[in-house]
This record gives sequence, structure tokens and C-alpha cells, in this order.
Amino acid sequence: MTETLTRTTRTARLERFRALHHAAAPLVLVNCWDVGSALAVARAGAAAVATSSWAVAAARGREDGEHLAVTELLALARATAAATELPLSIDLERGYAADLDDLRGVARDVVASGAVGVNLEDGTPNGLREATEAAERVAAVVEGAEGALLVNARTDLFLTAPEAEHAGLVDEAVERAHAYASAGAESFFVPGLLDPALVARVVERSALPVNVMVSTREQAQQLAASGARRISLGPVAYLAAMDAVAASAAAWLEPLA
Repeated sequence: MTETLTRTTRTARLERFRALHHAAAPLVLVNCWDVGSALAVARAGAAAVATSSWAVAAARGREDGEHLAVTELLALARATAAATELPLSIDLERGYAADLDDLRGVARDVVASGAVGVNLEDGTPNGLREATEAAERVAAVVEGAEGALLVNARTDLFLTAPEAEHAGLVDEAVERAHAYASAGAESFFVPGLLDPALVARVVERSALPVNVMVSTREQAQQLAASGARRISLGPVAYLAAMDAVAASAAAWLEPLA
């Protein structure tokens, strides 16, 4: 596979992306799903661009959950990294590989695509991986990338449990954050956790900058105040864009007479 970017350019983008996780203001990621949406986000003033696996799949008529071929995801990464000068992170979901050696190979291919970050989930279609196994997979991505990717380790603890149980999951989340940090992750993603007090507890005890996923600006402001350093919108922009397309189409399809 030919590399989209030179090593110097990739390294510069990676260092910019790392720095954004420790800046004075939280990193806000308006997740994209194709090159056009990435360029629109960049024009709006974004510091970095990131894909949403749900939006990427929906834009191609697929369901979320690795229903795309990894070659399709890598092609999107190459095209996006070539089209914008911003750091690019891609949603790698569960890693598109069961075997650790295969996962290392996927990580090498992601680096070659020009992306400088990935999300890696600890969930499976049948539940959560044990923390030790999930940490081994984080380490495999770090090893395969030879340090050239910022791994945002995602735990699905809060997504798979009702809100009433979230307070009781904070200790396990923190344990996972430490395990993933030891494996080489540089950010810890807790989608589904929206209680500002609980986010603050995770932030206080996490070994990594904490990433949350929100759907409203009010949530973003609250969780930023709780110490979240990275704020993702997931499919929010895609859904808004599709609503705008439908509204525009409906207006054009009104009778002309």
C-alpha cells in the first residue's frame, strides 16, 4: 500500500493531535463520514477531523458494527488525509481483526493511510472484553503503528448499561483507563456517560484525558466543565445533514405550477 503522506507530515499532524488533548480548551470533534463532510468541518474552523463509524456506515447504506470492509475504511482515510491538512482520527471500531497479529497489520495500514489517530472499542457483539484482553488489543495497535497513532481507547461499559447503574461502574471504568494507559492508549473514551458528576469522578481518577460523546451543546458545556478533554458528536452532524437534504428535496419537489 502506498503512503498518502510523508513521514514528516504524519509526525507533525500526530504531534498537533496529541497537543490538542492537553490544550486549555477541550478538543471538539464534529465527526464526519466522507471527504466532503470532513472539508466542511475543516472550513468551519475545526482543529482536527474524525470519522463516526455509525455515520460512515449509514452514508453507505450499511449498519454500524464493522459491516464495511476494512479496505473501504482505509480508502476513506487515505482520501480524507490527502484532502485536508488537519490531523485525522478514524473510528476503527473493534479493530477489524480478531487475531493480534492481524490487528497489528491493520494498524500499520492505518498509519500508511495518513490517519494519526484511532478509536478502539472494548465491546463485542456479545458484550465487553475482559480488561486484560482489551488492553492487549490496545498494545497490539500501538505496536503495529510503531507509536505513529494516538489510540483513543473506548469502553462500552456505559453504553451497555442503564443510566441507573452508571455510578456503580465508575470504579471499573477507571481500572480500564489505567489498563489501557499502561498498554499505550493516550485517551479514554466513555460514550454513554453523560452525568457531569460521574464524568468528573472518572476525570479525577483517570490516567488519560477523558473523551465523552454528546448530542447537544448544553451537554458539551456541562461535561467540559467536568473536565472532559475531548468531546465527540458521533452521528449528530450526519443526522443534521440528512435532515437538511430531506428538507431541501421536499422544497424542490413541491409542484412547480
